[in-house]
Amino acid sequence: MKTIVVIGGSKGIGKAIVKTFLGTHKVINISRSSPEESHSNLTHMGCDILKDELPEINIMDALVYCPGSINLKPFTRLSLEDFREDYEINVIGAVKALHKYLDVLKKADHPSILIFSTVASKLGMPYHASIAASKSGVEGLVKSLGAELAPKIRINAIAPTVTDTPLASKLLRNEKMVENIKERHPLKKYLSPKEVAEMAEFLLSERASSISGQIFAMDYGIVTFKI
Repeated sequence: MKTIVVIGGSKGIGKAIVKTFLGTHKVINISRSSPEESHSNLTHMGCDILKDELPEINIMDALVYCPGSINLKPFTRLSLEDFREDYEINVIGAVKALHKYLDVLKKADHPSILIFSTVASKLGMPYHASIAASKSGVEGLVKSLGAELAPKIRINAIAPTVTDTPLASKLLRNEKMVENIKERHPLKKYLSPKEVAEMAEFLLSERASSISGQIFAMDYGIVTFKI
């Protein structure tokens, strides 16, 4: 039974990833709040990724970094502090986790890493300057480390479109907004956390042993298609 470490697994996509792996893997969740799930395979370690020292973990086969932000404002209303905070949670937090656990991962057979970008890194959207800038940093990190860590460790990222999570609740707060979001996507849907978790499960598995340094858009066609 492999050990999956999920940072930010108490809510949203991270919560869905934890739930997906619990039946077949040992899962260690690191987050400020405890997950709602209770299972013999689940261990929770309380930690604020930006403020606290990460806990010591001696064995892990995969690392998933889920924390992120959705800070949507006109550029003129985005302060330097907004840009710094988004970069801290999306990039520096991931770097901090990698610095802490890379040597542990190197001891595993077929270890892998997964972090998260956004479709806004590929598709220009108003009011996304800060999050697009920081998630573009995530994508650069994935590509550089994919080369640097080969052949021992694989690293990939998922770039989701709007996903039905607490983080995106302001974008889906009424029926009209939900319909508008659907209409913007050529396939007329937006993501559920479960869909993203299933992609995460594949990318962390040995079925994806040929894949590293890649960014996977889960976008219901919004980046690729113009219909």
